[in-house]
This record gives sequence, C-alpha cells and structure tokens, in this order.
Amino acid sequence: MLITGTEVYLDRLYAYMTSSHKGSWGMGFDHWDWVPGVGLIAMMDYGVAMKRKDVISYVKDWVERNKRLAGTMKVINSTAPFAVFPELYRQTGNEWYMEQSRQIAQWMQEDAPRTREGAFEHTVTEKVGFPEQVWADTLFMAVLFLARYAGLTGDRKAAEEALQQTMLHLRLLQDRETGLLFHGWDCRSGHHMSAVRWARANAWIAVAVPEIVMELRGLTAIPEQLTERYIRLAEGLRGYQSEDGLWHTVLDRPDFYKEASGSAGIAGGFIKAVRADMLDSSYLAAAWQTVQGLVPLISAEGEVTSVSGGTPVMPSAEAYNGIALFPTLYGQGLAMMLLTEAAKLDKEGGDGSWKL
Repeated sequence: MLITGTEVYLDRLYAYMTSSHKGSWGMGFDHWDWVPGVGLIAMMDYGVAMKRKDVISYVKDWVERNKRLAGTMKVINSTAPFAVFPELYRQTGNEWYMEQSRQIAQWMQEDAPRTREGAFEHTVTEKVGFPEQVWADTLFMAVLFLARYAGLTGDRKAAEEALQQTMLHLRLLQDRETGLLFHGWDCRSGHHMSAVRWARANAWIAVAVPEIVMELRGLTAIPEQLTERYIRLAEGLRGYQSEDGLWHTVLDRPDFYKEASGSAGIAGGFIKAVRADMLDSSYLAAAWQTVQGLVPLISAEGEVTSVSGGTPVMPSAEAYNGIALFPTLYGQGLAMMLLTEAAKLDKEGGDGSWKL
C-alpha cells in the first residue's frame, strides 16, 4: 500500500505543472533551460518510480516539441533538460538521445568554462556572466547529467569528471564551522562573496550527490572524504531544521521566511542518501517531518506555494529574504522528487509510519 495521500499530491503537482501557464517565467515549460529542466527531471523520476507511462510520454513529447533548441546554447543551466536523456534512451532505444548526450558530455569535459581550480564556471542562458564563480546549483544542473551519462554508457572518463566536480564543489563551498554550504565561491578573490548559507543551494547538492554517487559506483572509486563531507552537511542541515520540518530560506536566519523548494530538496536528498548508504536511517524521520510540513503548502490545484524566485548569488543575507515567492517548475519539481522518494520508501517495505 502506498503512503496514504501521497499519490493524490503527486497527481496534483503533475496536473498543475502540465496545465497552461502562458506568460509565466516560473511555470513556462517550452524553453530549454534549467527551470523546465528541473521539472522534467522530477517528472521522469516520478513516471519511472510509479510506472506512469503517461508521465514518461509527456517528457518524451516535451523533448520532441523542443528538440530544435537542444544544444543551441551550451551553458551549465541549459544542460539540465539533458538529464532525462539517459532514461529516455533506456525507454525507447532511440539513438538520437544517446548522440545528443555524447555531444553535451563532450562539451562539458572539453570546452565548458572552468575556474582556476578546475571547477565548472556557472554559466547561464541570460546575457550576464559570472567569471570564475562556482555555484552550488551546478551540481544538479549539469554534473547530475554527466553522472547519469557515465552510468548509462560505462564511460569512465565522464565518471571521473563528474566525481572531480562533485569533490571540488563540496571543498570550495562547504563551511568548516557548520558543515553547511555557501551559495557561491569567487575564485579570483578567494572568498564566498556574501557568504550566505542559502537553503536551495544546499538542496541542489543534498539531492544531487547521492544519485551521482550511485551512478558512479563501479566506474570509479568514491573517496571516503566525499561521504564524510556529505555526512557533515546532513548533520548541519538537520540542526537547522524547524519544528514543522521546513528550513528558512537562509538556513541560519530563523527570522527569515521558510522556503518550500529548498526544504523539499534537502529532505529528498536525505532519503536518497539513506538509500545510497551515505546516511543512517535516522534521517528518514527528518525527511518525514518535511513531508508533513510541505503538504499544507500544496494547494488544491497542485501549486506549491512559498517558493522563492530565481536567485543568483545575492549581495547580502537580507537580499535573499527579499526574493519574491511565486510558483515555479523547480518548486513543483523538488516537491515531486521528495514525494516520489517517500512513495518509493513505502513500496520498498516501509514500517507503515508514513501516513498523510
């Protein structure tokens, strides 16, 4: 039996994501960038986990509608939609998915801009540059794809690159004092810019790293330091979790608003990490707290509320708290990932305590 109510909420999320939202930056699906990319990744995971052929077909149809845009702008953020290509290849055997994946993996390894430390520079589709900057977002938007590609093909070079990027991002962004992650690092000046421990930055890495590790096992040795750093991150995050299961948009500022997408991503990462044997099972209780705190933020129509808008590295902690809240595909997607992970837990033989 699935967790009581989980399928209802997943259905609502999916229905809201696939309804018409013309003119909405956050909910507009038909462009090739990170915002729809996060939604697609979540949909594909949901479709596969719950055996929803209609959901998988939606993802496939989206790619078909937008394939003319694939690879037209090669930046980190536009890599996100390609993360569904390995699974689409498994589902269909269509070589076009494989060829496109090869091209993007090659670009990442040979031509993507890097900082002086060798980390991928965070590049975006907008006409703005962040030279020599490392952002937490990159691990989810691009390195996740590279790890999935390596897992599909057995490409050890791609696996080693994905591992190197994961280690670099953790090393450059992790706060020694708290274990939390700063949003960004400026390689030229050698500091974390505004040095803000932003929730969604932590979420991108919390949810991406366990899957990256699972994809790379058997292709390259996973250093003990990676797991140690992830445990330190998880310990720090659990220490800042509110009683209702959510996290504040700036993790160590309880006077700031609580934010849904970052909270969902962190908790979804906890479940993935338990499954990957990176965290002990006590973290499932923290994830369950988040599920309970998140579902009241999902409207009857399926909109995830309390989601902050797109956020570059801001000049101060207060500036993060000033980001407006509105529905987005990444907010829907991160919530869908968490609820999908919760449903999978129950299917795998949960103890019956996960009841909505």
